[in-house]
Amino acid sequence: MNVFYNREGIGDTLIVKINELELQDRAVERNGDVARVYHNKTNETAGYNIFNASTYFTVSANGLVDLTEELAEKINETIEKSGFKKVEVDLSPKFVVGYVESKEKHPDADKLNVCQVNVGNETLQIVCGAPNVDQGQKVVVAKVGAVMPSGMEIKDAELRGVASSGMICSAKELALPDAPKEKGILVLEDNAEIGKPFLTNK
Repeated sequence: MNVFYNREGIGDTLIVKINELELQDRAVERNGDVARVYHNKTNETAGYNIFNASTYFTVSANGLVDLTEELAEKINETIEKSGFKKVEVDLSPKFVVGYVESKEKHPDADKLNVCQVNVGNETLQIVCGAPNVDQGQKVVVAKVGAVMPSGMEIKDAELRGVASSGMICSAKELALPDAPKEKGILVLEDNAEIGKPFLTNK
């Protein structure tokens, strides 16, 4: 779940995004200030729009909202009061230190590698096109659900037939100051702790 707010851009509306939906698959039902966006065939909830958001929450973000436990509770309280089901919230960090346990060439793409990356509580398979990625590196991993400083949301994907869950990041992608212009991932110092949050300046 990701939450967005941009008062100047779209008005006083808090957008709660759970899943991506194609425009032709979307349907909306509204109770008071809360609109539920759902799949018109499966009825699966894709998100909520909460109008007049400033009457329910104090939000000063301009884009992605830093979701806290307190704000998540208030959002769910507002959704439930409107007669809808509350949302499951994952507050775990989405940018973490990972360790590249293995690297193999992609079977169907010369410039891609298939990496197994330990992020502390699990090992993710990530397809990476960076020329400098290698086994034994400590790296920054954007997990599924992360929103990059550019606004791009990280999703489960399939690259040339190989599943990929997450992204190994470059300094430029993380919008870090003085990021090198050359292509390549950010390689961390050996003392970086696997699974620990990596704080971007987004």
